[in-house]
Amino acid sequence: MHHQLVEAIECALGWAGPARIGGDFARGRLADPNLPTRLMTPARLLDTVMRRGLSHPQFRAFQNGRELHPGEYFTDTVTRRGQAIRFANMTRLSGLMQDGATLVLDELDFFDPVMEVACRALQWWSRELVQVNAYLTTQDAAGFALHWDDHDVVIVQVAGEKSWDVRGTSRPVPMYRDAAPNNTPPEEPIWAGTLRAGDLMHIPRGHWHQATRTDQGDGYSLHLTFGFVKRTGVNWLTWLTDQCRREEVFRTDLDRWGTAGAQDGQKQDLATALAKLSADFPPSAFLAARETDRPAARHVQTAGLFGQPTALVCVTDFPPLIEVDGKQVRITASGKSITLHAKAEPAVRLMLSGAPVDIEQAGIKTDIDGWELADILIREGLCAELTDELSSAYTGWLRPALF
Repeated sequence: MHHQLVEAIECALGWAGPARIGGDFARGRLADPNLPTRLMTPARLLDTVMRRGLSHPQFRAFQNGRELHPGEYFTDTVTRRGQAIRFANMTRLSGLMQDGATLVLDELDFFDPVMEVACRALQWWSRELVQVNAYLTTQDAAGFALHWDDHDVVIVQVAGEKSWDVRGTSRPVPMYRDAAPNNTPPEEPIWAGTLRAGDLMHIPRGHWHQATRTDQGDGYSLHLTFGFVKRTGVNWLTWLTDQCRREEVFRTDLDRWGTAGAQDGQKQDLATALAKLSADFPPSAFLAARETDRPAARHVQTAGLFGQPTALVCVTDFPPLIEVDGKQVRITASGKSITLHAKAEPAVRLMLSGAPVDIEQAGIKTDIDGWELADILIREGLCAELTDELSSAYTGWLRPALF
């Protein structure tokens, strides 16, 4: 999937692939001046807030250095059928923004198709889970206090300006659940300055940072934070505990009342079995299973009730694994394994490329029944029918396969 945002990030930061995510702090500027507004605008963000049934803490508001109570910007209404509905009060939000405030919408990719596809493209690229949060700050409002995140982020300034203070780590690769506190930031910044529309930066996990408009005066700032949740040895060990249920030695009760010799014997048996288990299920197996087992993203499913779909697109969180074995092609994705005749391989690769595909044209080009293959991939949840809304998120962002 050749998405323009991925290519723009690589170009701006001087990266050749995703290997440097989580490495050093980096800063750059997008070459295309129109890309930021194509990603998101303040008006589009507010329209998203208005039209969605959001709740706290997914949508939050801050003013004068404190988080506001949801009652200050949410309104509850009751329909004539007695159903209670909570929605953002746009009049109150307008007043907050005029005085100076920060609005935060987490997981914007859950609501906006452009952000959904952008995050999927970043996931296919990085092989890590990605979500995007939006931060709209108005007037001279302050942002969050100096803090660190337990994941790596790429921040894209899409509108206005905001001042940043970025510092190094005070504890190597800290975690949200950790063995020691991480409360004291370094004294000196590694970069301090202002991000303007089109600027971006990569802040690795554990780097302290803060952003504010207290020195900017009237105006606003909108930036998108793409969070990359990389896997650690802790995650591998957690996964390994699920695999150990295969072995009787791990399912056996721990010997609390036996002799010292019996307890030592059990300890040795467990240690031996653990060493073998870690060899049989190394970190590489964990990473591979994480990609192939994860369910596909949410998508519209009509089951042909409104007519045969004309186009489809792959919606798995990671690129499907496609293997050819003699006369068969095997697809592994979303916790499923699908086996087809090897002659379907060209069409399979096309339909699972991550780009929208015209089903009829795909069949003609690859000399198979495109409708039959499309029906299998859609029914198994690897692909989705290309709705108008979903199609708009791809148009102009990536090179189509057969669209």
